[in-house]
Amino acid sequence: MMERIQKIISARGIASRRKAEEMILQGRVYRNGTLCTLGERADPEIDTITIDGEPLPPMQKRVYLILNKPRGFVTTLSDEKGRKNAAQLVQDCGLRVYPVGRLDMDSEGLLLFTNDGDFADQLMHPSHEVDKTYRVQVSGYQEGSLNRLVAPMMLDGYQIRTPQVRLEKADAKGNAILEITIHEGRNRQVRRMCAIAGMDVKRLRRVREGALLLRDLPLGKWRYLTVEEVEALKK
Repeated sequence: MMERIQKIISARGIASRRKAEEMILQGRVYRNGTLCTLGERADPEIDTITIDGEPLPPMQKRVYLILNKPRGFVTTLSDEKGRKNAAQLVQDCGLRVYPVGRLDMDSEGLLLFTNDGDFADQLMHPSHEVDKTYRVQVSGYQEGSLNRLVAPMMLDGYQIRTPQVRLEKADAKGNAILEITIHEGRNRQVRRMCAIAGMDVKRLRRVREGALLLRDLPLGKWRYLTVEEVEALKK
């Protein structure tokens, strides 16, 4: 059956569909020895598709993992600086999986991995607005900080949706723990929001994505999602 080549790449667990589109635009993808163009179709049963000269791997079973990412790990599949990669923490699952979205190197907590490109694209697409909740330790907290966090705010020329913010505790020195739920996923969004509100983030941990909770998963460890968790995320 003829399908768009980026969808075929995604279905083989190489990358999300958007990343596959980038590979095509970078001139890395060939069909039967001919350079592919974006939007081109192929029949995976008949055509030979290669990336960087390597043929696509066979179809894999679909897997869905949750990792409690520690600080100090990047979430890109390759890093030109040689830094530790979060994918290294889940490589013992035995299949090639990639992260769903990102969690910056200095942040920790819930990070999803999968080889299901459609699932990844669904969660990452802005139109689906999958809420993400963070537990954030800050300094510089004072009266009015919460009001500044929920006031209209521009990031990258875009007015973000009003976050949900709850104060967990605060002390007289301006240290506080906040729970912040955002509806987008712009680069370092929570850190930048706190900076605009006059606070400095000391620790940031993602504890929820959509209906999925991090709970008591140990730091640096991963587990498979249950069927029910996968279905809840898809909804």
